[in-house]
Amino acid sequence: MDGPNPTAAPAASDPRRTELLLEALKTAIHTPGEHRLFQSGKLPGLFPSRAGLSNETALLALRDGLLETVRTEAKGKLITEWVCATPKAVGFVHDHDSPRSILRELKDVLLTTRTGVPQFMADARAELAALSANFEEKAATMLARLDELAKRCEAALRRAEASGQVIAAPVGQLVPWALSALEYLDKRAESGVTPPCPLPELFHAVCVKFPQLVLAEFHDGVKRLHDVRAIKLIPTAAIPEPEYAVVVEGKLMYAVGR
Repeated sequence: MDGPNPTAAPAASDPRRTELLLEALKTAIHTPGEHRLFQSGKLPGLFPSRAGLSNETALLALRDGLLETVRTEAKGKLITEWVCATPKAVGFVHDHDSPRSILRELKDVLLTTRTGVPQFMADARAELAALSANFEEKAATMLARLDELAKRCEAALRRAEASGQVIAAPVGQLVPWALSALEYLDKRAESGVTPPCPLPELFHAVCVKFPQLVLAEFHDGVKRLHDVRAIKLIPTAAIPEPEYAVVVEGKLMYAVGR
């Protein structure tokens, strides 16, 4: 028989019995619905055993109206009782939950929490690392954008100044296509083309407005513009069209920048 043995139940003043009763009642209260009165193999129940102190405590709970029988199941000679907590059980738990029980629960919570702290710290570190990487990526993107805008502003300012006296009058007379060359270099930079500009490209760009320009005059003009620092002639590793290169200070120059 799975129900409590009908023996006289001693008073609930025994601390062991009180602890056992409190554990059973708290389980019944915190998990609404019906429960097995006793464990059966791997099947859970409110009390661990149908003998000894466990049986006595179960009988006490039923006798004092802390638990109420909901139904019984009979399988051969085995009778299983299903019970649920009564409102009286709530008052009993409230009045008798001992400091010892509370401290034990607190200890379990602290142990569980302490065990979870390393994982929590690892997760927090991972989240911070991901946040930092995301911040760095966005910051790098923003800085790159700002650099691009700064270059475009600089080019726009140079172009605006070019409408004035950016090229001295004598140089402008000797290099009439100078302003067109500077405007092309600025537009090229604004378009995001990686500097420097190869001399053949600049020559053909200037020839659009000055079709009579010959290569010798172009070479002489870029040297003059380099001398007055309007442009900067730059050497390159590769010179696929050497006829466009110019020699400045003993170096073969094949590109130009601002």
